[in-house]
Amino acid sequence: MDELDLTSAEAKATYKEIEEWVQEHYGFHVTNLNIAQVKQKHGIIERENYNKPKSEDSRQPGTTPEKEKAITEAFKYFKMI
Repeated sequence: MDELDLTSAEAKATYKEIEEWVQEHYGFHVTNLNIAQVKQKHGIIERENYNKPKSEDSRQPGTTPEKEKAITEAFKYFKMI
């Protein structure tokens, strides 16, 4: 095996790393919810969320297009997509 090949674990960035990358390159803060929503949109598998809303009609705030673009660029930088 080539020493330069990344394992799947090494290719994944933490939420903190993504937040810091977006802050450094775009100058604004993104939340864990923003990152999770963009991950879901791109089909990146997340573990099941056990902190589910109590009512069926509860809503979560959406991610703005600017934040979504920045997070997507961070995913590309970290080779997640």
